[in-house]
Amino acid sequence: MRARMRITTGIEGLDSIIGGGLPQARLYLLEGPPGSGKTTLSLQFLLEGLRRGERCLYITLSETAEELREVALAHGWSLDGLHLFELGTAEGAMGNGRLQSVLHSWEMELDETVNLIMSKVDSIGPTRVVFDSLSELRLLAQDSLRYRRQILALKQFFAPKSATVFLVDDLTSTGDERDGQLHSLCHGVLSLERLTLDFGPARRRMQVQKLRGVDFVAGYHDMVIRRGGVQIFPRLIASEHHGRFVGTPISSGVDEIDRLLGGGPLRGTSTLLTGPAGSGKTNVALQYVWAACERGERSCIFEFDERVGTLLARASALDIDLDKHLRSGLLEILQIDPAEISPGEFSWNLRKAVEERNCSVLVIDSLNGYVTAMPQEKQLMLQLHEMLSYLNQKGVATFMINPQHGLVGTMSTGSLNVSYIADAVVLFRFFEAKGRIRKAISVIKNRGGAHEDTIRELKIDGRGITVSAALADFQGILTGTPEFVGDSAALLGQSNVR
Repeated sequence: MRARMRITTGIEGLDSIIGGGLPQARLYLLEGPPGSGKTTLSLQFLLEGLRRGERCLYITLSETAEELREVALAHGWSLDGLHLFELGTAEGAMGNGRLQSVLHSWEMELDETVNLIMSKVDSIGPTRVVFDSLSELRLLAQDSLRYRRQILALKQFFAPKSATVFLVDDLTSTGDERDGQLHSLCHGVLSLERLTLDFGPARRRMQVQKLRGVDFVAGYHDMVIRRGGVQIFPRLIASEHHGRFVGTPISSGVDEIDRLLGGGPLRGTSTLLTGPAGSGKTNVALQYVWAACERGERSCIFEFDERVGTLLARASALDIDLDKHLRSGLLEILQIDPAEISPGEFSWNLRKAVEERNCSVLVIDSLNGYVTAMPQEKQLMLQLHEMLSYLNQKGVATFMINPQHGLVGTMSTGSLNVSYIADAVVLFRFFEAKGRIRKAISVIKNRGGAHEDTIRELKIDGRGITVSAALADFQGILTGTPEFVGDSAALLGQSNVR
């Protein structure tokens, strides 16, 4: 038996989740509370059919045609060519007498409504149908057994029609409870949810409850509704994205920094740059990005904390010209609004950077910004681990910036399990010497190979990044505030070792 032909839904993320599209000429249930995006998703499904030259029908028992046009206008869509059938049309066809005569019981009202719908389908011959919504059909039926028989009759009616049908259920008449028997009647079930957070916009997500004969991506997938329609972001599964690459070290362009990491971080690894604010983490990350762009590699910075303008000004002050690489397209800087993004959307943007724009060096600035942007996500660290596994398997060198609490910092890396998150950890510190506050850099872990266990001074000025030779005479290292007690001639500005 041949596999049934698939049809695209018009939503890229949803098609990706279900392996390319929905099996054609089947009955599907689209369920979710009011405001979860059912009408918008349904319209996108039908408009995709119109774009492909198909006949499409929207049967609305809850909204008027004018209300649907307002929804479409808000997204910049035109409903020209879409057949609309609304309950008001059925009311007129059946006449007002049914409201006054004892001969027109609720049983006859249901039968007449369904017969009108079937007649409309027969006259148009659509290949895509949306039935919105089942709550009105439940009210007309008044009896659960009669309602289910009517749904079964609709399924049998559509079976020989070669039409792909969405039954929309807003769950208002079932108290937000899923109808298990209705699930069993349908070939597939798509569930939408709307979650209200303590701060920021509502979060939406969807899941495929069932889809017979299709290997789909199970679990919740984040979604948003913006002008232009619904966007769904498939849950990232790292094991499905193996790529071939050579794990060579990448250079920062500063020999002393490269020596700290045994030649540099390897491709396909993640590096955590951790330390207090102002200790040089972002500057070192920008140095790696600039060096990659100079080699002709594409890089991407996901910026949570700073404005893009501030970041470029900072780079310019270090004599690092990122503007030319932005103009050439080798560098992309994405400003992330922490209050507006979900983990799924962030992972999707990251995948686009890697798979469509061939990004080989990626910076997340900062990890705290990413975590605090999603305070109510219970499995955030698990999602972050999956995201880093994906980047590693794609051969991307990832740099995560982790600002520690306080101005001086401690040896703690906060709530993050560093060994679980990162392949390499570069530690930045302030230290005191001869009445001045200076910066220090050291590596405390590198899964990719050998690394120095020394401490070097880090100097950042208009000439760029300068790193001293290894400094030996420190005390108080484990307190988080090292103090240099050796010969001051070894410090930068004294001997000017580069």
